[in-house]
Amino acid sequence: MSIGRLHGIVIDCRDPQSLAEFYQELLGMVRVQDDPDWVVIGDAADRPGVAFQRVPDLPSATWPEGERPQYRHVDVAVADLDAAETAVVAAGGRRLAGGGGNFRVCADPAGHPFCLVVLG
Repeated sequence: MSIGRLHGIVIDCRDPQSLAEFYQELLGMVRVQDDPDWVVIGDAADRPGVAFQRVPDLPSATWPEGERPQYRHVDVAVADLDAAETAVVAAGGRRLAGGGGNFRVCADPAGHPFCLVVLG
């Protein structure tokens, strides 16, 4: 039994609109959500997608090494935030600062951030 299911991959960027256009062409996806600071592309609104989140003044990635090797994280769809957070902590993860009414920010055991998201 799993804690949740993949909801999407989130890529931090300076310009969500133009980056989404690039990935739409690259992956053959369509826009399923389109806001100035948050664009999601995918096959359909109820399937996992790729989101682009505006982060002003985001420094460029330093891949493959350096202080900023990447700017993305995974969103995991869950039915219950409290139960999912408890399960994440029991599995070795931890809660991080941030979040909102329908999502919580956590980290895996290696420190990589991800979000638990309640849809709907």
